[in-house]
Amino acid sequence: MSENASSESGTARAAETRIAAATKIAVVVREDLATWQKLNVTAFAVSGIAATAAHTIGEPYFDASDVQYLPMFGQPVLVFAATAAQLRKAHRRALERELSIAVYPEELFGTFNDEDNRAVVRKITTEDLSLAGLSVYGQRAHVDAALKGLSLHR
Repeated sequence: MSENASSESGTARAAETRIAAATKIAVVVREDLATWQKLNVTAFAVSGIAATAAHTIGEPYFDASDVQYLPMFGQPVLVFAATAAQLRKAHRRALERELSIAVYPEELFGTFNDEDNRAVVRKITTEDLSLAGLSVYGQRAHVDAALKGLSLHR
């Protein structure tokens, strides 16, 4: 690698580090769900962030045998637990702060494809969403304010 290419790569990594330090990815799952449901909500909710915020994704991984694996987020993902009321409050606060939000209403446990998922969400008003969970992405301070009072999932 040339010195110039190395310098450009280092500059890109420094910029990504600044973005990661200034932003936060978080998931909130309803605490009364079964374990498989919490995991499902988490996986689906963060996929929305990965799909729309490409700068949050790192480089591919390689093991010592030089087998390549998919890239993952380049910053931590924090997972919080909440009651239904706390989840509604976090959702409202996230909307007020104009964060990027992915929602997972409990009705999605009964669907099996993206088209049906979107149709279900489309039928429910914002106020009537019975959330099983959500993910948020945005400026660290705004995410912190939206999720204030929640505890990390245990």
